[in-house]
Amino acid sequence: MIAANYIFNVAKADGLTMGSLGPSLYLDQLVGKKEVHFDWSKFGWVGSTESTPWLLYMSSNTPYKTIDDVRKAKEPPKCSATSTGTSGHFIPKLLEDALGAKFNVVMGYQGGAEQDLAFERGEVVCRSLSIPTFFAREPFLTWRKKNMVRILLQTGRRRDVKMPDVPTIHELMDDYKTSATSRSLVTAVLASGDLGRPFVTPPGIAPERLKALREAFRKTMSDAAFIADVKARKLEADPDFGEDLETIAKDAVSQPKEIVDRMKKLLSE
Repeated sequence: MIAANYIFNVAKADGLTMGSLGPSLYLDQLVGKKEVHFDWSKFGWVGSTESTPWLLYMSSNTPYKTIDDVRKAKEPPKCSATSTGTSGHFIPKLLEDALGAKFNVVMGYQGGAEQDLAFERGEVVCRSLSIPTFFAREPFLTWRKKNMVRILLQTGRRRDVKMPDVPTIHELMDDYKTSATSRSLVTAVLASGDLGRPFVTPPGIAPERLKALREAFRKTMSDAAFIADVKARKLEADPDFGEDLETIAKDAVSQPKEIVDRMKKLLSE
């Protein structure tokens, strides 16, 4: 939030300053949070290194093996999150609205490492985060080897090849006959996954400078040395480019009042 406000209001629109922003910040704009001092649609969109669909993992020590188990639970499982406007918060909230699966979201953790410790201590038993992160770093690599977690759901349109047996939220909405309004809400919130890990410039940048940055980003994404470094880090480059991101960003904040009202209720603390 601080970075987005700085890029939008303070940084010069000369092409020399960029920001790497959390892709879900537009949700805070839509629900009218007072901390928002930017217009998401007016940033200069350079590119994103990858799409970031999410998953929800659950401790193997719990009885919850499927989303249906969570739907039937007498007491909602505790999931961790840092704050509103993050996947740890809005994915469980979406699942409650769209699928009737209730979670107790415990917020206030300072970051991923603190949430990992909370899970290992048993303070929480679930969390939602991006699929690329879950498959790229510790402690998730070790947790999977030790069968400490099971994945209940993924948010992509199609099942990720690394999780062929894990249902998507879209498949589950079909199973549970989710209403059209709730489906629209899911689409509006999950747009941040299509934005991925975006790089933006201040608004009002000269078109030729934004074009130069976009071209440089494209060249980087196909550079042999860059791709080799990505693979060495066990990451994946799945880029989206500035022109497409600009369209996604404008669509994301152009929601009808009915959806915004539902979103305000869904994403409130």
